[in-house]
Amino acid sequence: MRRRRMTTTTTTTGGGGGKRRTRAAEQGEKTKEAKKRRSNQASVSDELRQEVENRYRLTMPEDFYHFWKFCEELNPAKPADALSISLGLQLVGPYDILAGKHKMLKKSTDLNFNLHWRFFYDPPEFQTIIVGDTKSQYHMGYFRDTPDDFPVCVAANEAKKSCTIAQLGENVFAAVKLFLSKKLKEVTDKKKSGLLRNLDEKLTEAAKDLGYSLEPRTMKMKQRDKKVVTKTFHGAGLVVPIDKNDVGYRELPETDANLKRICKTIVEAPSDDQRMKAFAPLQEMMTFVQFANDECDYGMGHELGMDLFCYGSHYFHKVVGQLLPLAYNLLKRNLFAEIIEAHLANRSKENVDQLTG
Repeated sequence: MRRRRMTTTTTTTGGGGGKRRTRAAEQGEKTKEAKKRRSNQASVSDELRQEVENRYRLTMPEDFYHFWKFCEELNPAKPADALSISLGLQLVGPYDILAGKHKMLKKSTDLNFNLHWRFFYDPPEFQTIIVGDTKSQYHMGYFRDTPDDFPVCVAANEAKKSCTIAQLGENVFAAVKLFLSKKLKEVTDKKKSGLLRNLDEKLTEAAKDLGYSLEPRTMKMKQRDKKVVTKTFHGAGLVVPIDKNDVGYRELPETDANLKRICKTIVEAPSDDQRMKAFAPLQEMMTFVQFANDECDYGMGHELGMDLFCYGSHYFHKVVGQLLPLAYNLLKRNLFAEIIEAHLANRSKENVDQLTG
């Protein structure tokens, strides 16, 4: 049984002066960050920035634009391909808008860009920005806890292997630096090694000049870990508001291991009748979720829905479609509710590039 968190550090719905102080402190931090961004903005036009954010309905962090300018210096003609020869990485997703690829498609205005480069196991919190090895479907992306906030980190997933989301750093420079460092340890060819070391020096210098941390685990990321109420099957963790009375999340009545066994029994059932019977424990948990929602413990439905999504079987899509959109809407993360509904209706293990069909 997972232990319920008894922390009050994430209080957002408590009353009185504590609530006002917390909100004032959060607003102060956002104001400081906004001022810092304005004083150190990448030279990307306001029109192009607005285009990206209108398409995705998400605010992009400044490192997103700075990394594009860095790649532009490496390969002025094709910045999106700047890392393809050295690292086998390509800038995609919202970078396709900076590259103007969306203009080549006549009906790009009809596209749901939040499905563009959305891989099979990508939850709504994950936004792909870089792709690598096609066999494993390795990709990097920004991970957000809410659609209204900036990303908490850059993470990676290999969709052909598992649902696991690995955190790589606080910004895209740190994520690519970590990837590059691992490549350097694997390379034996001197010419290739020299190429990578040269890229490493340029990336490190650029990040230093711009003030970005290259640490894979920053203090900000560690502080976010303290707010995580449960890891979920993908491992990146789930953060929901918890008030001073510990309302916001309650644990599932099954451990991760037991829930996976229940899922396995359902998926591998030899007949539809036996599969229906195997669903009984899940149906019971959904009843518990209803009780939890009634008492404002919205995190329980979020967790169960996410775990079933991460398990990956189509047998759970209907249940996920009932649990996650409701949880997101109750948590006022409405864009995530829209994304999961669209993803479940178009969930594919292959055709993820919306601009090439």
